[in-house]
Amino acid sequence: MTNISNKSGGLYRSEFEHDSCGIGFVANLKGKKSHDIIENALTMLSCMEHRGGTGFDVKSGDGAGILIQIPHDFFATEAKKLNFTLPAFGDYGVGMVFFPTDPEQADICRKAVNSSIKKLGLTTLGYRDVPGDNSMLGAASLATEPQIQQIFIQKPDELTQQEFERKLFVLRKYTSHTINADIIKEGCDFYIASMSTRTLVYKGQFTTAQVRQYYLDLQNEDVTSAMAMFHSRFSTNTFPAWHRAQPFRYLSHNGEINTVQGNINWMNAREAMFKSVNFSDAELAMLTPICNRGNSDSANLDMAIELLVLSGRPLAQVMMMMVPEAWQSQGDMDPVKRSFYEYYACVMEPWDGPASISFTDGRMIG
Repeated sequence: MTNISNKSGGLYRSEFEHDSCGIGFVANLKGKKSHDIIENALTMLSCMEHRGGTGFDVKSGDGAGILIQIPHDFFATEAKKLNFTLPAFGDYGVGMVFFPTDPEQADICRKAVNSSIKKLGLTTLGYRDVPGDNSMLGAASLATEPQIQQIFIQKPDELTQQEFERKLFVLRKYTSHTINADIIKEGCDFYIASMSTRTLVYKGQFTTAQVRQYYLDLQNEDVTSAMAMFHSRFSTNTFPAWHRAQPFRYLSHNGEINTVQGNINWMNAREAMFKSVNFSDAELAMLTPICNRGNSDSANLDMAIELLVLSGRPLAQVMMMMVPEAWQSQGDMDPVKRSFYEYYACVMEPWDGPASISFTDGRMIG
């Protein structure tokens, strides 16, 4: 942006400039998958280095990452190398899992993941070590680097893709609750970055350029997507960590949710009354708690969005419910739109604050 002084009569005022997280996305309007989409997104991300924070050494970033559609052809080839076969796209899910580097703890976590999969009546197709190059990482990032694996899970024949997506949601939440609360020792991290039939998240405690450099998959021409959402983090209310990097499973967020403590309290209060035609009572019990005070405001917003979308609401409707316009004072607003906001104000209090949000469910992006 060109700096135009007040004397020139321009609108730009340097005192209103603020640095914070960088977000964005690239998408093909016709849904055509290509590696160029990913490459362009990573290039845009690297241009947002000034939007991200670093630690005491400039090689340890606050966090950066990218969300893409599952590259089926690439994974089908990789699966054959590992002696298992993938079914058609949509008939399996991929989990991006951060395991502890401690071998004993990693083994305990892996057994717990497999146990949860069996508990939910699902089948593991195989694991894949995610190839990475950590030579460029700073000391802080390297000290907490997890062991990263992808897990491939078969969709049962009797479930639709959307029903299976919900089942993977239950699996991820239940497994995370079980491991972090009851199994893993203090100082070890377990985290599932994504688990879906549609989307995949590559992220970590990186600077923006390190996302491409670290994840060798993202350099492969066979890894394609019709859309890519990215995020560069400037940590303001939580310390940097691999699991706190964005994107999350549905959004990339720049800003502050000023009402987050109240939002979490309301979500916790509602959990005792949860009912859904899309989740059994047992599954709802496995999902809770939905939000987590130890996570950032952005992460908790993402968790709430995920619950509402997988419960059956369209993603665009959920975004309007949770982050509404200041509709009360807009006298010229369309009456139908005003009625929408007025109705849902009785259902969900706003997650309010200065916010710019990119969001996707793997099929639409906005």
